[in-house]
Amino acid sequence: MTSAVDGLRFAFGTLTVLPVRVTRWDREAARGGMLSAPVVGLVVGCCAAGLGLLLLLLGASPPLAAVASAAVPAVLTRGLHLDGLADTADGLGSGKPAEDALRIMKQSDIGPFGVLTLVFVLLAQVAALAQLYGESWARGAVAAVTSAVAARLALTLAARAGVPAARPEGLGAAVAGVVPVPGALAVTAVCILGPAAWGALSGGYGGVRTAVAVVLALAAAELLLRHCTRRFGGVTGDVFGGLAETAATTALVVLALAG
Repeated sequence: MTSAVDGLRFAFGTLTVLPVRVTRWDREAARGGMLSAPVVGLVVGCCAAGLGLLLLLLGASPPLAAVASAAVPAVLTRGLHLDGLADTADGLGSGKPAEDALRIMKQSDIGPFGVLTLVFVLLAQVAALAQLYGESWARGAVAAVTSAVAARLALTLAARAGVPAARPEGLGAAVAGVVPVPGALAVTAVCILGPAAWGALSGGYGGVRTAVAVVLALAAAELLLRHCTRRFGGVTGDVFGGLAETAATTALVVLALAG
């Protein structure tokens, strides 16, 4: 039996640099870990929002607070998701067969497609957060948390049963297909309906706006997931990173446009 603690250890130990020791590295622990991924997003998002709000309290401008909030998830993951995004962009942009594209993704260097993708994604994240912090401290903080949760929720859905691994080794292979579809849908429903219910009870549109941002973020990640699965024959750790950054960026842009 895998306890909830084992799942949380797996989630925080593999998805962050926090000093959490993974005590089990099997499919059951991976299942619990991927189901717990949004909890990791909540912690990361709160840290990002906290630093942004602290800088604003100290007199910093919204753009500086935005840079800080965008940097926190990168620091807490050692840039793992951003690196995955760049490698995925290089693999997709190469136009080569799956085996060659996977080899390109595994190389340590970053190609032109990866560099351009990183630049535009980070610019979009910072610009969206700067706008939201400028409109309201609360809106910026909520956006930072929402984007982090949406990013990890995309990982839960990508790890669902039926999604194959492109390689027989690596983190992608360890978590590919471990989450039962009903479990993935249940976690998704909680993450979407929770903010919507809060918005309805509070009489405002903030919760509904947040829920819509999460839905659209997941839709964007799902499109990328399906394309990568067709292109590479399955998912890899790099693809998971690309999905997380895609969902995070989409959520921030949607929240900025919903102002």
